Amino acid sequence: MTAFDRLSNISNVLAPPASCSTVQSEDIPEKPYKATVVGSGNWGSTIAKVVAENCIERPQEFDQTVCMWVFEERIKGEKLTEIINTRHENVKYLPGILLPANVVAVPDIVEACKDADIIIFNIPHQFLGNILRQLKGKVNPNARAISCLKGLNVSREGCDVLADVISRELGINCGALSGANLAPEVAQCKWSETTVAYHTPADFRGKGKDIDKKVLKHLFHRPYFHVHVIDDVSGISLAGALKNVVAMAAGFVDGLGWGNNAKSAVMRLGLREMIHFAKLYFPECEERTFTEESAGVADLITTCFGGRNVRVGKYMAEHHVPAEDAEKVLLNGQSCQGIFTTKEVYEFLSQRDTIDEFPLFHVTYDIIYNGFPMEKLPERIERGDEKY
Repeated sequence: MTAFDRLSNISNVLAPPASCSTVQSEDIPEKPYKATVVGSGNWGSTIAKVVAENCIERPQEFDQTVCMWVFEERIKGEKLTEIINTRHENVKYLPGILLPANVVAVPDIVEACKDADIIIFNIPHQFLGNILRQLKGKVNPNARAISCLKGLNVSREGCDVLADVISRELGINCGALSGANLAPEVAQCKWSETTVAYHTPADFRGKGKDIDKKVLKHLFHRPYFHVHVIDDVSGISLAGALKNVVAMAAGFVDGLGWGNNAKSAVMRLGLREMIHFAKLYFPECEERTFTEESAGVADLITTCFGGRNVRVGKYMAEHHVPAEDAEKVLLNGQSCQGIFTTKEVYEFLSQRDTIDEFPLFHVTYDIIYNGFPMEKLPERIERGDEKY
């Protein structure tokens, strides 16, 4: 990135876009809401950029400083937090993108979150438990949260979406954000859309005193990042998790060179299984979340054509290597969530003797974990599909 590019980016961030609406008097809270982003991978850094731009643009509504918790690493001898705070670039996970100067990288998770009114979780979901243990009892009890995580919490007792886990462990209301959002494209301000889901809690303290759907729209919506706010937290959480399993299978098809017809067949069955899973175990979900929202079918399409899960699945097929090896080669230390979610979904469905109702999820697990031949995938999903 040249010096001219950096100056242009700064100008674009600091100057409100022409399409920006003026902050209305009824939108001004008693004190500006403070936002913290937990996570600094490519998607965490991108969301921090989006939020920080809106905080600059709406100073009466949002605190100007956006803390971003960063797992401290050294990059060529320098601390990653220091690089972000001085060069305003996450050189490891989002290189070439200038972050607004009001994004402040903080290596201490408690310090990053202690005064936040809204905490945005954006980490690989397998690390959530450890993060919540560190934060329990140490966050603002009136805070609210948004989960950008793509995964499920599976135990012998059942299956939870991660927004519910956050709510239960921290005692704060949590919604979710998910959509057809490849981080590099959003970071480059290429137009896209997303879905935010949020239930107004029973202890809502009132307009101007608490986070509501309108505040969330103002926090996340950008001219290049359009937000639709709905109620279905479970639906968009499930869609965001389960589409990664489908994307692994789509990657196998890509790697085998079977073409777009075969990939479309995998995606069709995958969407069907996603909806079936939701209806069976989360009956409060709305089917239209999967068929009409960015968090549903649009995210499935994007992930199966351009996400990290499809890339890992393709590499597995092309190079005949295990999933973990493909992840290490391709993702620069980031996680392929489909590997973990495939196992979690399989274990949950197996415990309930319903795995045979999900032939695509089943065969994807067998390919990743049992070495089942990818070339036999059509046989498995054809037989299973007759069960519907």
